[in-house]
Amino acid sequence: MKFATLPDGTKDGRLWIVSRDMTRAQPAIGAHTMQELMERWDEVEIQLEMEYEAVNNGLGGGFEPAAALAPLPRAWQWLDGSAFDSHGALMEKVFGLEGAFKPDFPFMYQGLSDRFYGPTQDVRFPTEDDLIDFEGEFGIITDAVALGTTATEARTHIRLVVQINDWSLRRIAPLEMKAGFGWVRAKPACAMAPVAVTPDELGPAWRDGRVDLALNIWWNDVKFGAANGYAMSAGFDELIAHAAYSRDLVPGTVIGSGTVSNENYREVGSSCIAERRGIEMIDDGDAKTGFMRFGDRVKMEVFDAAGDSVFGAIDQKVVKA
Repeated sequence: MKFATLPDGTKDGRLWIVSRDMTRAQPAIGAHTMQELMERWDEVEIQLEMEYEAVNNGLGGGFEPAAALAPLPRAWQWLDGSAFDSHGALMEKVFGLEGAFKPDFPFMYQGLSDRFYGPTQDVRFPTEDDLIDFEGEFGIITDAVALGTTATEARTHIRLVVQINDWSLRRIAPLEMKAGFGWVRAKPACAMAPVAVTPDELGPAWRDGRVDLALNIWWNDVKFGAANGYAMSAGFDELIAHAAYSRDLVPGTVIGSGTVSNENYREVGSSCIAERRGIEMIDDGDAKTGFMRFGDRVKMEVFDAAGDSVFGAIDQKVVKA
């Protein structure tokens, strides 16, 4: 199934069922909002599957992805991992952190969740001096997950897959990391692509709790990267198990993969500016690529094997607050 949230004058918007080809949509009957769907999934799933079949057979009207809000405009919890080892290893090398402590569990932080930008919303920042960066990620939305859930059990709790832009301020991030209390100012609100999909919609591209598709990124209409999401060192099932070790996860918990990155980043490109700059520092001794300026745009989109858009596009402009 495919879902979107369209504006209706409320903070949570209205849940819509979207056709497989994303040309048609109809307000969902089984649940009014995405949060309600996450809380009542088992109760309403069959009803929504019938609605989805009807939309695919011609029910509903036209769907405009750019008009959508984030599929889950605000969430009880946003947890972001760092599950791509090639990205982490590159950053360690650039910043001289090789040999530093490496835990035997996935990296993860808890970020701002009371809002997610819609796919075409302008993103406000105080100053360009904070070194504005995008970060292309995949993510999942869970139903209720009990404390102590294992990775095997966790797969049944992955209800939806989403595409995320995790905005970062690179001047502030290292300062907050050194403070030891985690990120606050360095991590503003993230954005989501307009459509959330059930894992089965990905077909063979959903493997081992990972998305085996390229995340295409353009910066000011110039192709920047197309790293594949399958290279996660820990799949989303393992990230859920890590997060649920000592707590229940509420329905509507969003978990991110971290910046999508591949070992052959020189060939496929990168999903954030920091990684591109790291490659330049290693190869040329100095970073040449600057960070984003006011008026710049970043676009992110994923295509399936047939060349069709999977989640719709994130297409955002950076503006001064």
